[in-house]
Amino acid sequence: MTTGGSDDRPVLVVLAAGMAKRYGGCKPLAPVGLHGEAVIDLIAGDATSAGFGEVVLVLGPQTGPAIRYHVSRCFPSWVGVSFTEQRVPLGTAHAVLCARKHVGDGPFAVVNADDVYGAPAMALLAAQLAEGDEHAIASYRLRDTIVADAPVTRGTCEVGPDGHLVRLVERRAVARCPDGSFEVGDGLEPSSLPGDTPVSMNLWGFRPSIWPVLEAAVLDAHPSVSPDGTVPDPSALTSHAEVLLPEVVGDMIAGMTGLRDGHAAVRVLDGPGRCIGVTHADDLPVVRNELALMVAQGLRPEGPWDPAV
Repeated sequence: MTTGGSDDRPVLVVLAAGMAKRYGGCKPLAPVGLHGEAVIDLIAGDATSAGFGEVVLVLGPQTGPAIRYHVSRCFPSWVGVSFTEQRVPLGTAHAVLCARKHVGDGPFAVVNADDVYGAPAMALLAAQLAEGDEHAIASYRLRDTIVADAPVTRGTCEVGPDGHLVRLVERRAVARCPDGSFEVGDGLEPSSLPGDTPVSMNLWGFRPSIWPVLEAAVLDAHPSVSPDGTVPDPSALTSHAEVLLPEVVGDMIAGMTGLRDGHAAVRVLDGPGRCIGVTHADDLPVVRNELALMVAQGLRPEGPWDPAV
């Protein structure tokens, strides 16, 4: 599929290289839409409505061919799409680095391929990238990210008085309680969280100044990797340790990367609406129902390529 050409809208990088062991299949292709549309259809449709330009899909060698085939059959021709491969799974920071050659020198967003973020939150991020000069993350209220009863992992956002991200704390085994609060079974404190706790669903916005940060973090862990994320010789890797994007950002804002000025600031945006994702196979009917309900309530368009409501 052809790319979007000269386009000053921010690029959307979709991380679709994961193996999804808990789900047991290719989550980006999970049929969650009102008419069976895949997760990546809804993500790309929301993004184009929200003001993003080209979509860059980071694929893995196992599921990549199926995703490419789906995109060629289901995406409209006017959607600019590029593909890149994360040949070896070295974490989400490495996956973003693999997209570098397709992103160019402009701002870009990074999203998971198994979460439907909604056009309102993506539009807020696109506007921040177009007008602001800081990195950003769109947070959601915890209660707006839980659709099923199975425990999940969420990164809670600690926000400073200036609206910048202070740190992300990963909380595991987060489950909904009947009273609307959420209990956390990871042994950390607090053991419960209010429903309005801001959490990260990995809806990131970055300025080009993030590239040397990602490059330094990945090459520090894996010296044989190229600056564009390419792994010339997988046998030369001394480990397969994953370099994770939230941890790299956390180190950056803590000043551990040497960037101690405004280039390291990450603004936290209060993302409107809900973020609905697929974690387990049992989530699929619940997710379909939630998205269908949003369509019925006028909160989403019926099809992924319809105008935003």
